[in-house]
Amino acid sequence: MANLNRALNELRQERNRAEREVERLDEAISVLQALVGRNHLGRNARPGRTTRMGRPHRKMSAAGRRKIAAAQRARWAKLKSKRLQRGKRHMSAAARNRIARAQRIRWAQLKKKAAARTAKKPVQKVQPAAA
Repeated sequence: MANLNRALNELRQERNRAEREVERLDEAISVLQALVGRNHLGRNARPGRTTRMGRPHRKMSAAGRRKIAAAQRARWAKLKSKRLQRGKRHMSAAARNRIARAQRIRWAQLKKKAAARTAKKPVQKVQPAAA
């Protein structure tokens, strides 16, 4: 009998310790919940935004997406038609000749520099010193 009484007392003490532990855990949980529900200023955050931070996901219907896509296709078609109306740009013969002349001058300058770099100077013979 004494053993059963001792076992019963030990079980009651263990239950009391477990209850105190549960109470401490509940307090910790409530403190953390209070922190999660606050913004960076310490004020209460808007409800429903604490679990998923950022913007809420919006749903768009397939019909709405089709309308947006059709509007974008119309915008692109409008731009394309303006581009086609403008036609191909042409350069006058005089402008083409000016550009070609300027390029020929640039090439000539480059050739001149390259020739000057590669041209070897004649080696001067050293005269023996008169003694």
